Amino acid sequence: MATSKLLVSTLRKSLTSPSPSSSFRRFSTAAEEAVAPASEPEDSLNIKGVKISARPLYLDMQATSPVDPRVLDAMLPYYLARYGNPHSRTHLYGWESDQAVETARCQVADLIGASPKEIVFTSGATECNNISVKGLKGSIRRDTGLVSVMAVNNEIGVIQPIEEIGKICKELNVSFHTDAAQALGKIPIDVDKWNVSLMSLSGHKIYGPKGSWEWAACELAKKEMEYDDKRIRALQERLLNGVRAKLDGVVVKDVAVSSGSACTSASLEPSYVLRALGVDEDMAHTSIRFGIGRFTTEEEIDRAIELTVQQVEKLREMSPLYEMVEEGIDIKQIQWAQH
Repeated sequence: MATSKLLVSTLRKSLTSPSPSSSFRRFSTAAEEAVAPASEPEDSLNIKGVKISARPLYLDMQATSPVDPRVLDAMLPYYLARYGNPHSRTHLYGWESDQAVETARCQVADLIGASPKEIVFTSGATECNNISVKGLKGSIRRDTGLVSVMAVNNEIGVIQPIEEIGKICKELNVSFHTDAAQALGKIPIDVDKWNVSLMSLSGHKIYGPKGSWEWAACELAKKEMEYDDKRIRALQERLLNGVRAKLDGVVVKDVAVSSGSACTSASLEPSYVLRALGVDEDMAHTSIRFGIGRFTTEEEIDRAIELTVQQVEKLREMSPLYEMVEEGIDIKQIQWAQH
């Protein structure tokens, strides 16, 4: 265990050491490469029939985030030495785990302005949403209702006026549920101000482990929320300005991005969020989501811009329709001949 902790601590220091060319601390999404072989044979990355020369950049942070090395430091003892069942009340191992769970409960509550007694752990945000919505339905009378709103949209990042919605629900005596998985650690949350009856959260969205909670992730999210927001906004502008300088749309192969939420990534249908906003189906089909996070570097953003430009220019050269668009022809008005 001591060796593992030393390894992770060393990794953490290497990832957080200042960069002379930037006012921000340096992080890397390729953290796992620090403990993996320096290079891999070109034919070793062949997944689902797709041959990849190297691991792609990861810009899909809305789907999930890598575990922060500091969170891993805090977690390791409970995987290797303090592995007791928290419901085992008769020995030290159970007491240690029970104390860790209660600490985690307090840290989650502190991050969202709730009481520890109000925190219930589930396997993830989807189960949490189902329990909240389906569980409330059984207690709702004919003259009451349920409002469920996503605090921050996982595709386009829109922040809903949750506090105002909560006030309305309270005035009308209606139960209010919000999915705040994408908001946690990104914007200030206060369940009392929001008048929230039930809230869904997810630890792996804030650099914690998947399928469970780790108190260190919440503690770090609260401590570094302002810094992360400033840094990610700067990277967002860098990406947006870099792409806008040359292109008006993106389709990328060598960057791990997505066309929508992870929940619907297997579907070929266009984003239902964009369609609901009135975006045309063909435009919705061409949309792509870039997710920037705590470990994304300026170098990765610049590489993403480079790859985006290369791929879009290649596709445009192959497309006769794009030539028509350049000539000012509205291809939506064309009546295509049937064969």
